[in-house]
Amino acid sequence: MENSASGSFLRNRRLESFLETKSGPNVRETQKIPSKQVITRQRPNKTDAFVDDDGWIPTLISCVRIVTCYLAMMVTTFIWAIIMLMLLPWPSQRVRQGNIYGHVTGRLLMWILGNPLKIEGTEFSNERAIYICNHASPIDIFLIMWLTPTGTIGIAKKEIIWYPLFGQLYVLANHLRIDRSDPSTAIKSMKKAVQAVKKHGLSLIIFPEGTRSKNGRLLPFKKGFVHLAIESGLPIVPIILTGTHLAWRKGSLHVRPAPISVKYLPPIKTDSWTADNINDYIKMVHDIYVENLPEAQKPISTDDTKNSSRS
Repeated sequence: MENSASGSFLRNRRLESFLETKSGPNVRETQKIPSKQVITRQRPNKTDAFVDDDGWIPTLISCVRIVTCYLAMMVTTFIWAIIMLMLLPWPSQRVRQGNIYGHVTGRLLMWILGNPLKIEGTEFSNERAIYICNHASPIDIFLIMWLTPTGTIGIAKKEIIWYPLFGQLYVLANHLRIDRSDPSTAIKSMKKAVQAVKKHGLSLIIFPEGTRSKNGRLLPFKKGFVHLAIESGLPIVPIILTGTHLAWRKGSLHVRPAPISVKYLPPIKTDSWTADNINDYIKMVHDIYVENLPEAQKPISTDDTKNSSRS
């Protein structure tokens, strides 16, 4: 009996040990599952994040796209150059045809580059106004060509004439160039722009920074766009560009698939502006850009806003 009882006791102990051995890991594994789920949820979605890849394959694709853009621009520029020459006696018609060229060419080039693009505030994109835009990449030119309304005069530095294809058509389209090294000549060009705007019912497009940002961060604004607003009485429509400095950096021939955003803001009325408060107007508009740009494109120092009235 004792042997039978002890045998039965040992068998029960072995059975309990066996059950503990089998159930123990299952309990621990069940406890690990929630932690794995949390980690999985915290991983970034690769489709939402831009990964900067400088490998040879992306570089090769970028080169092919740039060459294709150049060839496409050659074709459209040749076609519209013929149209412009036929319209030499009619300056306002050349302006409008230049805008149509920009709509076709700009949209085509952006399609070739293939960057994801988001456009907001299009209800403000057909105003008769002075359109201003931050500038950090060659892609900004393509976007402005495409997205500014028909009947808009561009104002650029005089050196634009030396840009292959685009510069020559820019002049044919009767857009304006400014000699930034000669203030008196620049003022005359501004007055000429205002006269054309009033006479033909046109709009204006200008980069208020006066040059391209090297790192994508907003630069101080020049006074030119405020003078134009005071003289013409047109409202100002700010256009906020984000991501273009990542897509095509200054001095680089590598176009990256960074997402780009274009946002039109509501028009700013200027009919009550006076020359006595130019610096205040510059700061106000500059602050609007600072509020709407992402952190990576905001000025590094708030002093940049104060310096915006120096030029």
